[in-house]
Amino acid sequence: MSTALPRRPRASGRTTLADVARAASVSPITASRALRGERAVAPDLVERVRQAAQTLGYVPDPAARALASQRSTLVPVLVPLLSNALFVDVLEAVHRGLAPHGYQILIGVTHYDPQEEEKLLTSYLAMRPAGLLLTGFDRTDEARQRLAASGVPCVHLMETTRAPDVYCVGFSQQDAGERMVQHLLDRGHRRIAFAAAQLDPRTLQRAEGYRRCLRAAGCYDAGLELLSSEASSVRLGGELLAQLLDKHPDIDAIFFCNDDLAQGALLAAPRLGIRVPDQVAVAGFNDLAGSAEMLPSLTTVRTPRQAIGEESARMLLALMRGETPARNCMDLGFELTVREST
Repeated sequence: MSTALPRRPRASGRTTLADVARAASVSPITASRALRGERAVAPDLVERVRQAAQTLGYVPDPAARALASQRSTLVPVLVPLLSNALFVDVLEAVHRGLAPHGYQILIGVTHYDPQEEEKLLTSYLAMRPAGLLLTGFDRTDEARQRLAASGVPCVHLMETTRAPDVYCVGFSQQDAGERMVQHLLDRGHRRIAFAAAQLDPRTLQRAEGYRRCLRAAGCYDAGLELLSSEASSVRLGGELLAQLLDKHPDIDAIFFCNDDLAQGALLAAPRLGIRVPDQVAVAGFNDLAGSAEMLPSLTTVRTPRQAIGEESARMLLALMRGETPARNCMDLGFELTVREST
């Protein structure tokens, strides 16, 4: 067999499966089966094809493979932000769950904007993906219609619903918010403020849990809510603390909607002459990196983001195989993590 490499026919110079087949002196179908590891191909032919592919630098085209087999390996995952460690943890767990089964995730960032999510969905659905993972349920009517019409298996992350025809993995944001406020009430606090940023649907659900708990206790004061549309950050947390204390010097606890805000408040408190928790207790949400190392350490709600990624990948795998998962909704719960700041 000649060792001369075949001339690449495309102007782009891209090596094709046909090039590999010619170099290995086999048919394109045999070359394709050999590279997929099908048992029907003789071991010596498999080795010959693999050697030819390696020599030529052949990289399979997943889009072409999907078109030929009518089976896609692409799974778009839409998250609000990549700057939030919460979603990075989810994505890593999803990747670990899907990659061993031959699926490739495409990451789309929506920036908490339903219109931006709609555009991403339109683009990804045109690729005929194998499945979809979407964050939450807040999307446009047009996006819902396109999802329903596509027939693509879909699992929703971070939230739960009782709807029977929706697949989701998450926990009750509202119950988690209520549990944190109940902890502050149990510690004897009554003037409890709520400070929030970004104001995405999950933040607003935590706010509703805050209200529900304080109303039941007869302690709710709408004036103690400070809601900012800015992106959540450590800097903003310090600013929100100062604003709350300036307007309401009698508050005795603050529930921040996210740990980075609460961390910023803990860092700013000494500069403002505030002793935590003696004067004001501080609580956060999500148990992000660094919260346990703050001085004082931060009381927060630990959310199961790694488990959400793992279970959502498992549920989607079942749907993509045409199976019906045992449960359409998995509520993984949350954990109140009490530390020194309360």
